[in-house]
Parts: sequence; C-alpha cells; structure tokens
Amino acid sequence: MIVSRIMTENPFTVEPSTPVTEAQALLRREKIHRLPVLDKHGRLTGIISEKDLLYASPSPASTLNVYEMTNLLSKLKVETVMTREVIITSPDETLEDAARKMSDNNIGGLPVVDAKGVLVGIITESDIFRVFIDLFGSRKSGIRATFRIPERHGEIAELSREISEAGGNIISFGTLPGSAHDNAVCVIKVEGLSKEDFVQAVESSILEVIDIRES
Repeated sequence: MIVSRIMTENPFTVEPSTPVTEAQALLRREKIHRLPVLDKHGRLTGIISEKDLLYASPSPASTLNVYEMTNLLSKLKVETVMTREVIITSPDETLEDAARKMSDNNIGGLPVVDAKGVLVGIITESDIFRVFIDLFGSRKSGIRATFRIPERHGEIAELSREISEAGGNIISFGTLPGSAHDNAVCVIKVEGLSKEDFVQAVESSILEVIDIRES
C-alpha cells in the first residue's frame, strides 16, 4: 500500500505570519495535532504541532494575568516556534517506509509532497493504526493464532494449503523475525475453523503454538 491511498488530502495549513493563538484554535476546533506551514507561494516551509504550541505558552507559574498571556500569545507568530527542517514523504512512497520515518524520528505525522514540491496531504500515526487494524482483520471474527514456523522455502504455501483443505479461510497473515535464523513467528487469523480443527490442520508444519484464541 502506498501513502496516497490513506493520507488526508488538502490538510489544514497555516502561514508563517499566523498568530500562535489562531493556530491553537484551529487545532482544537478540527481536533488535529499538527499543521503544515506554507509560505505565500504555497511552498512548505515548516510544521507546527501541539507540543510546539505548548512550549510557546507561558508557564502555569507565570505571574502574567489571563489578559497579559492572551496579548503576549497574539503577538507571537507561527514562524517563531515552528519546526523548519521538515521530514516529508511522497504520495507514492510505501506505507511501511513512511511509518519507519515516523518511528526513526519520533514524530507523529508527515506532510506529503509531490514531485513538484506541492503539499498534497498529510499522513499520521492514526492513519497507520487504521491500516494496522485492517491488515490484521480486527473487525472480523475468527481464530487468531501466533505460532513459530520453520524458516524454509515453501512453508507459508504449505500452511495455506493445509488450512484451505481443512475448510478454513485466511483473513489475515503476517510474519515476524523468530528467536533464531532458522525460524519465524507467524500471526494468522482464520475463519471457518474451531481452535481444535485449526491446530490439527497445521500441527505437522509448525514448531510451537505461542497463542491461540477466538477473536
């Protein structure tokens, strides 16, 4: 899956000259957590997040009264607190590469910029979570099993054949690195089989059942 399939198109944006108070109000009103910052030519020049705005606000221990705080923030512009070195992604980048960028840089979202440098969307952790839910078939009922399998050619094809011949239908399937180079961990969700029938169907091909449950 690529970024353009799940990104939010035409995201809310602000300009460098936008008062911080307006950016805060926009985040609260639209229930979002970050805003790309575009210059007067529509080019991406930064990004501002809830955390940036929190740091820009006076400390609760401040001796300023409410009027003074509001007046101070109204004079503060987005350009003074935004992140200027923006990590971006492209519409045709894979979802896993975009997720890796977020994880490696400890950020919750990426502006999506096309080949011409135009902002076309934004992708966030919430978008990734929704795909994660769908990939693992969390909205469908079935048997969810985690087990260890040998790391060998044709193993997954053999498992699929055994499940199909037993009358099961695979809803989702994924693998993770195992405890050593010769094994892998498989997470699978199947409908049409009981736990007992599922285990009986695959027991000759797996090394260990780690977890199995109705989900």
